[in-house]
Amino acid sequence: MSQFDENGKAYMVDVTDKEDTLRTARAFAKVVLSKETLEKIKQGEIHKGEVLTVAKIAGIMSSKKTSELIPLCHPLNLTFSDLTFRLIDEPPSIEIESFVELKGKTGAEMEALTSVSIAALTIYDMCKSIDKNIEIREIYLLEKTGGKSGNFRREKKLD
Repeated sequence: MSQFDENGKAYMVDVTDKEDTLRTARAFAKVVLSKETLEKIKQGEIHKGEVLTVAKIAGIMSSKKTSELIPLCHPLNLTFSDLTFRLIDEPPSIEIESFVELKGKTGAEMEALTSVSIAALTIYDMCKSIDKNIEIREIYLLEKTGGKSGNFRREKKLD
């Protein structure tokens, strides 16, 4: 499948005749920040509000709007979307993992990746007034299931 026609012009891939199958995807992102900022997040001392709750809502909302953000991406009827956060003391960081699920004709990898990306950007936005050195790193697909291409599980990170 390609998103280019015989003349090299972009177009949306036709998935009309594909079977609906159960599809899932998980993605990962890492936000690196100062010890002070991480501590303020843990203590609920960020003036914009509860950072991880807002980031979770932003991630879920963005997973449902991925086709509005990525050209030629099919709109999907997600049946589940969730994020988890792990606070790491050394080096100070927040690991984000998303999970999305649906029954449909095309995979949900972009939805999972969009979800962790927007959650990471939300963390940055809520904390930028006290820490402009925040870095968003390592956004990647962890796994996907379903569809014609089968299952994928990331074995290791690339160097």
